[in-house]
Amino acid sequence: MRTDICEMFGIEYPIFAFTPSEKVAAAVSKAGGLGVLGCVRFNDAEDLDKTLTWLDENTDGKPYGVDVVMPMKIPTEGKAVDLKAMIPDEHISFVERTLQQLGVPPLPEGEGREGVLGWLHSVARSHVDVALAHRPVLIANALGSPPVDVIEQAHAAGVKVAALAGAAKHALSHVANGVDIIVAQGYEAGGHTGEIAGMVLTPEIVDAVGPDVPVLAAGGIGSGRQVAAAMALGAQGAWTGSLWLTVEEYDLSAGTGIRDALLKAGSGDTVRTRVYTGKPARLLKTKWTEAWEAEDAPTPLPMPLQNLLVADAHNRMNGGDNPDTISMPAGQIVGRTNEVRPVADVMADIIREYEETVDRLAKSGR
Repeated sequence: MRTDICEMFGIEYPIFAFTPSEKVAAAVSKAGGLGVLGCVRFNDAEDLDKTLTWLDENTDGKPYGVDVVMPMKIPTEGKAVDLKAMIPDEHISFVERTLQQLGVPPLPEGEGREGVLGWLHSVARSHVDVALAHRPVLIANALGSPPVDVIEQAHAAGVKVAALAGAAKHALSHVANGVDIIVAQGYEAGGHTGEIAGMVLTPEIVDAVGPDVPVLAAGGIGSGRQVAAAMALGAQGAWTGSLWLTVEEYDLSAGTGIRDALLKAGSGDTVRTRVYTGKPARLLKTKWTEAWEAEDAPTPLPMPLQNLLVADAHNRMNGGDNPDTISMPAGQIVGRTNEVRPVADVMADIIREYEETVDRLAKSGR
């Protein structure tokens, strides 16, 4: 399974795992892949610093990466209290009315949530500064190419830069800005994703950027057969995400609703919508997402206002035990994540199935 990108990062297998969980990231790195910690949830640089220190100390010296969110179109900047003042009353009323209709209880006193500010360029830049004080080998941007000065900052520290792309023209723009690796993220992926399926997108991007720019395939990859397919399309490895949401190491102690929803969901139980952040993102399809599709629902707000609007709602729903009233990014591969297993076992199965697939294809060509 080794490709040139394994040599680039000093990893055994070209399996990259995006995750908001440092425990999952560490486990993937220790199993031979590259765990990539999602940083968008960190509003406080000190919290991110502590988490990366934990990763430094708990990956057995193996490499890891970080993922920041720097939209190509810079969103409105400001402190949370100022930004919340920009949210229309009709949106606030709709959210509260919907929560009441769904029977979602209020949060215990003192357990409110500020909302994610990692979508702001100022906060994302602080994430980069903090990360470079540690030992990541990769900084990825979930929403396209970071600004050129951020790419240069990473390169000066000896850190490679990856950018997610949903179209070949975006990939070419990223390469022109100095990005080292393109993640071809297909429509099937969870979270922010484009409109082109991975089977079409991956070879388009591989052909567009040429042989000198490594491409990772993303979206709907959760088995060795799919990794082999990604390689056949010209990718040097796989970028995975939703696959790791039900592993043992992923902490969902706040409530059982999220894990129950993930375990029972099929590949058709997701929806691409703007209700999570203001940009198109694939989520589990629940009564919450259905409520936003009703005729009386307001139009989702632009980033970062939409997430500030729904932050408390997400906390209320996701802290409960009802799988029908949660808000969780997940890709179509969720149809395969129907049991709780350790990261090491998932990795071992991917590698075994990849080898069996390549061997079967080799025999079929004789």
